[in-house]
Amino acid sequence: MAPSLVREKRVVHGHRRAFVRAGRGPALLLLHGIGNNCQTWAGVIERLAESHTVIAPDLLGHGDSDKPRGDYSIAAYANGMRDLLSVLDVEQATVVGHSLGGGIALQFAYQFPERCQRLALVGSGGLGPELSAGLRAATLPGAEVVLTGLTGVSGPLRLGMQVLERAGRAGGWKRVGDLAQAGDALLALKDVEARRAFLRTLRGVVDARGQTVTALDRLYLADAVPMLVIWGSRDPIVPARHAETVRALVPSARVEVFPGAGHWPHLDDPDRFVDVLLDFLATTEPAAHDRDSWRRLLSQEKEGAAKPVGR
Repeated sequence: MAPSLVREKRVVHGHRRAFVRAGRGPALLLLHGIGNNCQTWAGVIERLAESHTVIAPDLLGHGDSDKPRGDYSIAAYANGMRDLLSVLDVEQATVVGHSLGGGIALQFAYQFPERCQRLALVGSGGLGPELSAGLRAATLPGAEVVLTGLTGVSGPLRLGMQVLERAGRAGGWKRVGDLAQAGDALLALKDVEARRAFLRTLRGVVDARGQTVTALDRLYLADAVPMLVIWGSRDPIVPARHAETVRALVPSARVEVFPGAGHWPHLDDPDRFVDVLLDFLATTEPAAHDRDSWRRLLSQEKEGAAKPVGR
């Protein structure tokens, strides 16, 4: 019998947070990417929920969560996830983050190490400046006008995406998920509040030259937390070589590159994704955080540590 998926809402700091919760067991927090929502995990939640409590929120500014005029920084998102878990009486979780969600997961582990049992990063942001030209262009002046025009043709756009998706799947093209998800993300920006939240979020981590927020200078701290990195070999948005950067900087990390997959490997190959994630969960122990060890890590001088982007 499949675990039931329950769609819930909680008000935190005066703002509605929507999320899906399913299953029982150790907590898994699934964080989607920019422009998406919890639906991006729909193909993997049921299997994960057979052995875990799965919590998949719509990030603030996305999906059915509120879209206030407020702080959409990575740190604010990490704070919001800490507070949502507290409201749900979840003290610790393994955090799985895709794209923007990966950057949030990294920030969560840095800000709240005592609450992060493991990290799983999927086509993650925050691991290098390189990024697709389309997202970089969306940070330029006038981008809101362009987005407004594109979302104004939502009917034909949705039909075109559906036709291309069916044709791609019939032809065995794995990366059709990239097209479908990008189209859904664009269609989600029909409301002015959603467009503004999207642009505030994007401009908080990206400029015309690429990603501006990096975890590379603090990635050595990940030695204290079991880490899994999953990437699609043909990711057109964040290049797969960022996975190799993690492999070099965090030798203890498990790195899996899915051949032929794109930016959404959990959509392109959901069975393999769940197999890899469940194996990672079964073969690693949750991080045992203590202040003395954390203090010693922070006090170490790391030769050749990567410098933050833009410095």
